[in-house]
Amino acid sequence: MHLLALIFIALVAIEHLYILWLEMFAWTTKGRQTFRSLRADLFEPTKAMAANQGLYNGFLAAGLIWSLLITDAVWQVNVAGFFLGCVIVAGVYGGVTVDKSIFLKQAIPAIVALVLLLLA
Repeated sequence: MHLLALIFIALVAIEHLYILWLEMFAWTTKGRQTFRSLRADLFEPTKAMAANQGLYNGFLAAGLIWSLLITDAVWQVNVAGFFLGCVIVAGVYGGVTVDKSIFLKQAIPAIVALVLLLLA
């Protein structure tokens, strides 16, 4: 069970590294393909804002990766739990305020990882 929790934590971290890349470095290219509900003329003017959002996603990924490197079991659970909690809150907020798919794509994997972590 512990290994499965670590795998899910790694998957959530990878997802947030992808979001970092998308929002910081590919907003005006791949971002247009991904966020089709936004008008095309909004991508260039919102480039800095998207990069800022990407940076925050990078911090979430960094915290989750850090948790995978911690050898003390109690601290690993505490750090992973904190960062998974942050992802869950952000996913719930995004799901309520922006698009329900954010909840499904970001919060659900983090919830699964947290449940597995707490059961391990």
